[in-house]
Amino acid sequence: MTDQEILARWKEEPAPLLPVLHAFHARDGYLSEDAIRAVSRGLRIPLADLYGTITFYHHFARVPGGLDCPRVCTGPVCVQEGALDILGELATEGATGMPCSGRCDDPVPVIRGHLTLAGRSAADLVARPAPLPPPAPGGAAECVFRTIREPGHATLAGYRRDGGYEGLARAVTEMPPAQVVEAIDRSGLAGRGGAGFPTGRKWRAVAEAGGTPKSIVCNADEGEPGCFKDRALMDYDPHAVIEGMTAAGYATGSHRGFIYLRYEYPETEDILAEAIREAEDAGILGPSVMGSGFAFDLHIRRGAGAYICGEETSLLNSMEGKHPFPRNRPPFPVTHGFENLPTVVNNVETLASVPHILALGAEWYAGLGVNGHAGTKVISLSGDILRPGNYEVPMGFPLERLLYDWAGGPFEGRTIQAVTMAGLSGGFLAGDDLFVTLDEPAIRARKSFLGAGGIMVFDDSRDMVEVAHAAMEFFAHESCGKCFPCRIGTQRLTERLAGEAGPDAVVAWVDEVADIGYTMKETSACGLGIAAPLITESLMRYFPEAVSRHVTAHGALPMAGRGSGGAHGTGP
Repeated sequence: MTDQEILARWKEEPAPLLPVLHAFHARDGYLSEDAIRAVSRGLRIPLADLYGTITFYHHFARVPGGLDCPRVCTGPVCVQEGALDILGELATEGATGMPCSGRCDDPVPVIRGHLTLAGRSAADLVARPAPLPPPAPGGAAECVFRTIREPGHATLAGYRRDGGYEGLARAVTEMPPAQVVEAIDRSGLAGRGGAGFPTGRKWRAVAEAGGTPKSIVCNADEGEPGCFKDRALMDYDPHAVIEGMTAAGYATGSHRGFIYLRYEYPETEDILAEAIREAEDAGILGPSVMGSGFAFDLHIRRGAGAYICGEETSLLNSMEGKHPFPRNRPPFPVTHGFENLPTVVNNVETLASVPHILALGAEWYAGLGVNGHAGTKVISLSGDILRPGNYEVPMGFPLERLLYDWAGGPFEGRTIQAVTMAGLSGGFLAGDDLFVTLDEPAIRARKSFLGAGGIMVFDDSRDMVEVAHAAMEFFAHESCGKCFPCRIGTQRLTERLAGEAGPDAVVAWVDEVADIGYTMKETSACGLGIAAPLITESLMRYFPEAVSRHVTAHGALPMAGRGSGGAHGTGP
């Protein structure tokens, strides 16, 4: 396609910038100076602003052939599984590292062009689908994984055979919009992307807000290291996401939806596009959803690699073609979201839960949890564990049972030293706190949080200071730079964990690191700067002896009288 044809195809569409950039990127194999100038003219974006936006993202190549150069996942799990060796083996092909790309249960992923490969060495890389979630042990009740393993379930025919779209049909033909909102509210469904905000309350706020057109945005920018649940849902149950979004649109009076898909899932984009086409051809999407007269259109907007775009307001800015900084809040997206209009932003898992709730009832969903908690949560489990994968557990389920009974425990001869919570954002749990239950109140009582549900396991062979340093290095790399507490704080904490800077006495080192973390948590503009200090806080809480060894290796004094390490040791 010519420059003019690409621009003509997209410029009248909502949120056109990312599709236009991807079209030029795919056509030429990189974004050339001429292409950028054409986009600037065609979309009337100042050239300097456009450069700033393009260079913010990781995956827009700026040199010829850059699109086809291998990008190797260097996330925490993949580094342990040989990612750096693969990176070295592919160096002659121009390979570069990329942050965790959401395949921790099947390492090591390498993206070439529009294809994802995986293997433990450069010679073993093959294209294969991401793993299906393993069956729930003992036939435990599930919600989003309830029918996902049925053959052909990703197709419209397979989805309908398994009861798909029955909930939406009932909603648009038998239930007023307010009744749909009330059912979701009564179910106890809360955001499964990390924030845990009640879904029904969010939908009601958008339904009652003034201003049109309203929008439903699916946050599928699953960039948190150790999280890979949304990919499984979109790959094997794409119609559940479509049904959930359409139901949300009906309930809130929104007539347009957007799936903001992370760049690192190229095959998922094709699966979603085919599912949307099937739904349109069947009259499920379009000018009259299932003959109801309610109109709903759905679009895919693929990101370009930026962890911060998982934050909902950064995502909205990215869709609007702006620099993807987080917005100041209030106002909130429910009243001032996409294009400054009322917008629902929900996570993939949240939306995929909706069809089951509408089909089986709010009380059914609420009853899936234990100890007074509603519903289920998908946990992405990876690292030093026998059976990694996505597990859907009841809210309130014991972490110990998940680790040892469901996932098989650590490798032979090893013990579990620590786990991360919320991917990396929740920091570490260790010692007696490994006996926590998987729900926000229990985990927050231990100064962490469940978040999106990524849990990485580290056995007693791992140096927890090195693990913490790699985690903080990731946060420093992914800080958007908008606010200085996060921009500078993550860098300073990275330096101290690397042994490159800081006081030469342990007590002073601990006090300074704690002070940096406190400042970040109190003054950062978004969740990245608030969450990153949980890494150092939990490291010092559970592994003080490892911290002492780290600091004394650079000439400091021992940390006297500050306790001992976690129950399973402190690493080498």
